[in-house]
Amino acid sequence: MLASTASQLRTFHSLSPLPPLTFSSPFRLSLSFRQSKRKCTLQASVPPFPLRVSASSQAAPASTEAAKASSVPSEMKAWVYGEYGSVDVLKFDSNVSVPEVKEDQVLIKVAAAALNPVDFKRRQGKFKATDSPLPTVPGYDVAGVVVKVGSQVKDLKVGDEVYGDIHEKALEGPKQFGSLAEYTAIEEKLLAPKPKNLDFVQAAALPLAIETAYEGLERTGFSAGKSILVLNGAGGVGSLVIQLAKHVFGASRVAATSSTGKLELLKNLGADLAIDYTKENFEDLSEKFDVVYDAIGQCERAVKVVKEGGSVVALTGAVTPPGFRFVVTSNGAVLKKLNPFLESGKVKPVIDPKGPFPFNQVVEAFSYIETNRATGKLCCIIYTNKLAKRGVS
Repeated sequence: MLASTASQLRTFHSLSPLPPLTFSSPFRLSLSFRQSKRKCTLQASVPPFPLRVSASSQAAPASTEAAKASSVPSEMKAWVYGEYGSVDVLKFDSNVSVPEVKEDQVLIKVAAAALNPVDFKRRQGKFKATDSPLPTVPGYDVAGVVVKVGSQVKDLKVGDEVYGDIHEKALEGPKQFGSLAEYTAIEEKLLAPKPKNLDFVQAAALPLAIETAYEGLERTGFSAGKSILVLNGAGGVGSLVIQLAKHVFGASRVAATSSTGKLELLKNLGADLAIDYTKENFEDLSEKFDVVYDAIGQCERAVKVVKEGGSVVALTGAVTPPGFRFVVTSNGAVLKKLNPFLESGKVKPVIDPKGPFPFNQVVEAFSYIETNRATGKLCCIIYTNKLAKRGVS
């Protein structure tokens, strides 16, 4: 069990530095590192457009690590903070106890994790009144392989490749053990089988964002034939709201905002109208929408373009009626429901071109996401061996 006080953590151990990212061609990104006496190379295809928006209808290879995964050590490497604050409070510890597995949980060998704004807000102490006790291993989104199951687990088994948001309630008592570690424990009900056509990095980019996008749309009563305006359509949640509204819910019209350089992305995701917020105000549009999904914090402006009787979802910032805010509940059933759309390629993860970050660059990943300039999701490779190698394809 993770020590209950910061003083019980072991002394910080630095990772052996990894060589910098190197481009072997305009369209291939190579990540190399040396661990022990072996050398592994991770490679990721990068399309001409600088964003990684990818999904294939073909299945990714089955796990070759299942047999080895069943051997679980007593200690692991993890990122930890024992006090709230800036990125400086993040410390790498190579001797953190592997979390115990409760009856309804499974233990996952982490292949990839993704960062969300809630990760740095939690670290900053924005909701420390309802947070779990320090010290904390951060991280919400995870993708990996099941290596141990609790006595009440019904469907999952050792060797299953899964993904999910490990905290059922994002702001209310999230676990001390997050996903920025080699292993993490999570309730079976919060997980879903990893889509067959997605690698671990792509899968890790989805859970919290796609569940937030889906739950927000459901709460508005969104349905086929309705129109929607998505503010910050190129963000982690917004990019998925566009796709879900268009390809899952059957929207008649989707409009979305972004900066100039991301307008083409919005169109590729399914937006009928891409609005450059640096050049025009969406309030000046002649049309109004059944739903406005505000993923940036502009609710006061958003309510001006919603139809009478319509809804405004406000994820952040002040809420102006009829706007409303909600905090997503992690739910593996939602991921299972959406898996067919992911496996068909109708809905795709969007990963920021600066990612994925290797495990020893978690501080850099946090620093980048805190600029609020990330496009889509920011992912980290966690377990840097053959399992992680299959997580970048």
